[in-house]
Amino acid sequence: MALFIGMMSGTSLDGVDGILVSFPDDYRGGELDILASAHIPFDLSLRQQLMALQLSGENEIEREALAANRLATLYAENVLKLLEKSGLSRQDIRAIGVHGQTIRHRPDLGFTRQTNNPALLAELTGIDVVADFRSRDIAAGGQGAPLVPAFHQAVFGDDTVCRTVVNIGGIANISILDPSGFVSGFDTGPGNMLLDAWIQSCQNQPYDTDGLWGKSGRYSETLLDAMLAEPFFRQLPPKSTGRDLFNPAWLRDKLFQSSMADKLSPEDVQATLVMLTATSIARAIHNYAPQTRQVYVCGGGAKNRFLMEVLENRLLDGGHSISLATSETLGIDPMHVESLAFAWLAYRFTHRRTGNLPSVTGAASGRILGALYPA
Repeated sequence: MALFIGMMSGTSLDGVDGILVSFPDDYRGGELDILASAHIPFDLSLRQQLMALQLSGENEIEREALAANRLATLYAENVLKLLEKSGLSRQDIRAIGVHGQTIRHRPDLGFTRQTNNPALLAELTGIDVVADFRSRDIAAGGQGAPLVPAFHQAVFGDDTVCRTVVNIGGIANISILDPSGFVSGFDTGPGNMLLDAWIQSCQNQPYDTDGLWGKSGRYSETLLDAMLAEPFFRQLPPKSTGRDLFNPAWLRDKLFQSSMADKLSPEDVQATLVMLTATSIARAIHNYAPQTRQVYVCGGGAKNRFLMEVLENRLLDGGHSISLATSETLGIDPMHVESLAFAWLAYRFTHRRTGNLPSVTGAASGRILGALYPA
């Protein structure tokens, strides 16, 4: 057995999720033994720093470096929490797999940028760190994302039924797990990103608890159509996206283009954004995985009851026979799946095994992902 830590801070910019997990020596798939989990929220100043880095600006190289140092310190705090909870020491841990914070994602230009300081994290924890998972896939001609479908297949795959796993973080992505073992998937569009940004601007709240504010509104078909006209939704896979496209400025443009800026209440806009997330996910499944019979949701979106209700209705449109549940049904807390994925990627790296799926990212072939920062 070998112990790994996975660290994830996603596009929702809510904080750092950490997981401590035990892998069998020759893990090929199936149930994993989770020993501890921990979450550290971002404070407002760090969220603002990271948000500002989504766009170019004055002195951004220095600002990114300082933000990376703050992130590494938070990652180290999370590691200490995990060790305290589990009663283990740093010597017991084989490696930390850490994603970093995506601030730019431009595979069309040949790069992706996850700000991070893995060298500092290795120094602060005394544990080997594996980081920078996405850039090798892009170097091999891939999108660098999503990387989680390979992990989803390992823990959620079933040889009797087609399952689609939907990760709803800031961005939503799907993993289509065919019973034959073939895996495909891609980013479907915004997940929680625009929902969180809109309620933050209107209500000064970081997210819409249970989707209650959005549920109080009425969605606009006109605005929804304007948003779904975005070319990304018609783009063929492989594809990935991020804040570079789906951001508050994009939403403002769609409001004005549809002449809805002065006609909708704030909660109507929120309801329409819920419909956008649900519709883009459901259409992706209907169009690219019509054989799907079971859908499992992970990520923060699984906690939004209104979003889950709308998604279920959209999945059943047209008489499709699809069941919807969260990954909890399969034994893994929806909030743990992504951090587990990066622990798994660190495990794959240390065993010199590929971590990407060319059928998902479009890379030339499988690649060992990550870079090592020894303790």
